Amino acid sequence: MGLDGLGSSSYGPEAALTILIPLGALGLVYLGPVMGCIIALLAILYFSYRQTLAAYPTSGGAYAVAKENLGEYPSLLAASALMIDYVLNVAVGVSAGVGALVSAFPSLHPYILPLCLIVVAFVTLANLRGTGEAGWLFALPTYLFIVCFLGVIAYGLFRIVTEGDPTPVVAPPPLAAATGAAGLWLLMHAFASGCTAMTGVEAVSNGVGSFREPVIRNAYITLTIIVVVLALLLGGIAAIATSFNIGAMSQTEEGYQSVLSQLIGAVVGFNTFYYIAMCSLLCILCLSANTSFVGFPRICRMVAADGYLPKGFAQPGRRLVFTAGILFLSGFASLLLMVFGGITEKLIPLFAIGAFLTFTVSQAGMVVHWRRQEVKQPAKLAMNAVGAVATGVALLVIMLAKFTEGAWITLVAVPVTILLLRAIKSYYDGLDRELRQSGPIVLEEVEPPTVLVVTESWNRLSERAIKFALTLSPDVVAVHLVRLGGPENDEGEKALREKWHIDVEEPVAAKGLRPPRLMLIPAPYRELHEPLLRLIEKLDADAPERQVAVLIPETVKEKWWQKILHMNRAGNLRKQLLKFGGPRLTVVTVPWRLSRQEG
Repeated sequence: MGLDGLGSSSYGPEAALTILIPLGALGLVYLGPVMGCIIALLAILYFSYRQTLAAYPTSGGAYAVAKENLGEYPSLLAASALMIDYVLNVAVGVSAGVGALVSAFPSLHPYILPLCLIVVAFVTLANLRGTGEAGWLFALPTYLFIVCFLGVIAYGLFRIVTEGDPTPVVAPPPLAAATGAAGLWLLMHAFASGCTAMTGVEAVSNGVGSFREPVIRNAYITLTIIVVVLALLLGGIAAIATSFNIGAMSQTEEGYQSVLSQLIGAVVGFNTFYYIAMCSLLCILCLSANTSFVGFPRICRMVAADGYLPKGFAQPGRRLVFTAGILFLSGFASLLLMVFGGITEKLIPLFAIGAFLTFTVSQAGMVVHWRRQEVKQPAKLAMNAVGAVATGVALLVIMLAKFTEGAWITLVAVPVTILLLRAIKSYYDGLDRELRQSGPIVLEEVEPPTVLVVTESWNRLSERAIKFALTLSPDVVAVHLVRLGGPENDEGEKALREKWHIDVEEPVAAKGLRPPRLMLIPAPYRELHEPLLRLIEKLDADAPERQVAVLIPETVKEKWWQKILHMNRAGNLRKQLLKFGGPRLTVVTVPWRLSRQEG
């Protein structure tokens, strides 16, 4: 659960430094205060989410909290923000991971987007196969990342203390000349970009149900470790970047070096340790996408269970993973990467809004939760109130600072998603009202139906359909559509009638059953469904007390080349009858499995 939060330490400070580029070397002076504000907000979130974990030890996600305390629309706001945030987390995490890769191996720079898509495909396939035993796979690079970067930060701080003005082992690229002045708006902008470093903090509350007993204790420990390590990383990166004059570079430029790549080079150089550390960074960033691949299907399952998403999102697949959610997440994340070229700095403006919307709604829900308790707990209420106000103010700053850079896309996507969720819910509610049965079964219409058997010619498939039809009703009509191949094919009608009399009517009558009638209906325009629909309307008018069943014989095509060689008339006819046939029509498929008969 720490992959997302810890991985964001790589692109959060870099995003802030990117905004400070116009200040040149002066921008580094402001990096510390910006990171200090973010760390203070991180501390507020930490204590606020401890309250959430205690109150909701089975499901402490923003959707569950808002649903119980704030009502339908706030819960849908939380769900929409979470789902969008999860999609963006995959795109940003993977693009930042590939950015770390091309920093270590500059020759790969032209292949940023293909590499991003390959990583998404790999993580998708891993999750489709199930990740029940993947904990160790994720733990190793996480621990390696923590050891490497806390180690290099500790050594860098030691050099700063002992050397005063340390000389970089590998000098970072020179900072550009200042082209602007520091102002409140620019610093707000830098703060908004840097807040992307906090996007994984809610992962523990969203997945609290996954912890072993004692749940609360284990969740507290995990949240504490994530927040403390993230705060140390953010503070350490800011301090070292300031002392070693490390700035951000555009990922679109040749020779791009991420901030962490420059940091390691400046402190210890480009040696074996550098490549080990960058490898751990690549792994943790790419694997941080897995936080979304676990969380996104889970929130989709909860929302689908309440009727706001298609039911397929709540249905686990063969490997007990929620396939629909995984594929949806993978598809939209890949689409985002393609639209923005896999460049992290282009995706950052869309990021953080979903996370801070989630933070704010969750904390507001907790305020209502504590107010409803019979035994008032003012300290807990105050802590969540502070969290709601702090994250709400931060959200407002992020929206204002990032709006014109692409944040408007997220702000539009959230209400559109809410409207879509409501539309799906309305459909399911309407369907439930239509299908709801109030009372015992009605047995007024128990007359056997008139069974129409669609026949192309007299063959084994038609024989099977007729035999089945005779078990349903004594009134069986075989319908043969003529002129499907044009007027030149009419001469076979007389031969078909004679064959029908000998092969069907006489044997059935000999068994004491009512023989099926043969009805030849012209289809001059080569359409199957219209003549049948007219016949069905006539049967309904003549005998309104009886239903009509249409049996459609169909060959089952199990091999790809069989699908090419057959016209699929049966499938098209079934679709048209179901669409236009009315409520009293029943359509039945009588299958004939070609491959099994042949082999």
